[in-house]
Amino acid sequence: MPIETLWIPTTDGRADAFAAFPDDKERYPGVLMYADGFGIRPVLRELARELAGHGYYVLVPNLFYRHGPAPVIELPEHIGDEVRPAVFAQLMPLIEAHTADRGLSDAEAYLRFFTSRPEVRDGPVGVTGYCIGGLLALRTATAYPGRVAALAAFHAPVTADGPVILGTLRAETHFGHADGDVTPEALGELNQALDAAGVGYTSEIYPGTTHGFTMSDTDAFNPAAMQRHWDRLLPLLARTSAGSRGAGSRGEPTAR
Repeated sequence: MPIETLWIPTTDGRADAFAAFPDDKERYPGVLMYADGFGIRPVLRELARELAGHGYYVLVPNLFYRHGPAPVIELPEHIGDEVRPAVFAQLMPLIEAHTADRGLSDAEAYLRFFTSRPEVRDGPVGVTGYCIGGLLALRTATAYPGRVAALAAFHAPVTADGPVILGTLRAETHFGHADGDVTPEALGELNQALDAAGVGYTSEIYPGTTHGFTMSDTDAFNPAAMQRHWDRLLPLLARTSAGSRGAGSRGEPTAR
């Protein structure tokens, strides 16, 4: 599965990014994948390649391009509890500088980029994200409802009283929450907000998980939860992008 390094024009310059896609000259549905707070690194390339193998053009931008190309800071091969505080001490100023307005401006550039690529099929795209990337995915889907057909966010800081208006959401949605990130009461409030938005969705706590469970280069990684992530993500994308090679059931989503 090839990976192409890209530079995407934005209102603030050029964002470095990469795309993974089947190398067979066909056109595939686009998926915008937002990294977690640690940013682009080998594990994100593995995720993108895996998803692309199911028949998608997967675009992964550097969230912090305003501070330099990825990796913006030096990361260890494994991000364990012993190094996490020092890593986040460097990352938090970058995360805080990535305001909602900046994120939405960038999202417009990324969505526009899909329309310029001969490998990408016409039509709405899917958006997925991890950790803070999940919040960016939700903001993208709510800001551009006519251009996003599927939304998936994993161990993301998303709650019913968060800084996002769910009322404009139109994409079919999956939220996979870490066990330690949300209480059952908060989950119920979020799901009520999704009910009010009138979208098809699944929203559930992944049992026995901690924040970051999809990232195999961290202590939080949970193989069973990672498989559950694929079991939710692939059918969602298959339902909302007819004709892809995405695997999974095409049954109706249920709210949880």
